[in-house]
Parts: sequence; structure tokens; C-alpha cells
Amino acid sequence: MPPRRPDAGRGARPASIPGWRRRIYPDLPGIGRTPAPPSIADADDVLLVGHSAGAYYAQALAHRITSRVAGLALVCPLLPSTHDVPAHVPVIADNALGDAEFRDYFVVQTPAMLARYEQFVAPAAALVDAAAMERIGQRWELTTPAGETCAGPVLLVAGRQDATVGWAATVELLEVYPGATLAVLDGAGHALPHEQPGVLAALVQDWLRRVATARSGDPPGR
Repeated sequence: MPPRRPDAGRGARPASIPGWRRRIYPDLPGIGRTPAPPSIADADDVLLVGHSAGAYYAQALAHRITSRVAGLALVCPLLPSTHDVPAHVPVIADNALGDAEFRDYFVVQTPAMLARYEQFVAPAAALVDAAAMERIGQRWELTTPAGETCAGPVLLVAGRQDATVGWAATVELLEVYPGATLAVLDGAGHALPHEQPGVLAALVQDWLRRVATARSGDPPGR
């Protein structure tokens, strides 16, 4: 696609598109009011982050565009090699709290987690196309190119009580990414981003620091 002139979209009001409720037109770095700091070396540098199936797709994409990926973070990744998945055993159980879907997904069953479930998880679950998921689930595995993997810093995070994908296969990814940081969090299931948000945030911040260090060329720890 040819480059756009910096002023090509300024003040433009495209014709209304039937059925579209909201349109967002972000300016690219260096265009409009979007800054382009020196940390943006080129148009190809990306960080890939994914949870569950999203982590699997992020990993596959990283293998396809290795030279463009500055860092990869996989949280509770769904993997073809998933094995030894534990049974669902809540670490804090309350059978009177929430509905069955909440209790079957969260291993930390507290009012705070129920609030997060009702605010974030339930609305998204209501939009799931079950028939489409069933169809895609029949052939969900991707072909990963052999050879080089992500050269940038990698973060691997799993929940010790994850009854959806387990944690054993995530640990084995250390063989794929020898320089990765691995964390298996107790007190977290597949809803780890909700159940251990503080720990996850700290791990992500450390990963971002490692990415910045790798990109700057400075020795680790500086």
C-alpha cells in the first residue's frame, strides 16, 4: 500500500457506512498529532501479547515474522501439546456466589472476582458465536514454520490451578525459548489476569523493561 500524505485524512469526513456504529481513524506515528519518538525504529517493530487461544495465535505469528517481533508474552497459552490438565478445584470456594459459569471458571470465588466476572467476562461470553467456535475448534492447530523463534524477550505465565489448559505445556516452552521468564502462579486458574492482576502487571512491566533493554543494546540490569 503506498504511503499516505500526512494531511490526507485531516478533517476528512468519509461517507457514512450503513451498519457501522463507530469509526476510529488513528493517525500513524509521525502523522497528525501522533508522536514518533526515537524508540520507534521502523514500521515493523511489534510486541505480541496473548491469553489462551490468543496466546497460541501470537506465538504462531511470532514464528512467521520473527525479525519483526521485539517481544512475546504468552499468558495461559492454549497449546497443541497441552497435557496433565488438573481438575477444577477452587482455592477459595463459595457455592452461593454467582452462577455456575462463574464458579466453573474462577478458582478464586470472592465478591471482588464476581464483580470482575460480571463486568468483563460475562458480557464477552454473551457475544460468543458457539457454532463458529465449534467449527473452528475442529481444525484449530496452525502450521508453525521450523527454525528460528522469537529473538526478543519472552514472558510465559501459567496458572497453577488452570483447569482449561493446565501449566505443564507452558513450562515446556522453556525448551523453545531458553531465555524466557517463566512464572506459574499459585492461586490462579485460566482467569489468571483477573485473579492475579498485580503479579501479572509486575511480570509484564519487567518484560517491557527487558524489551527496552534489548532494543537499546545496553547490558541487562543497567
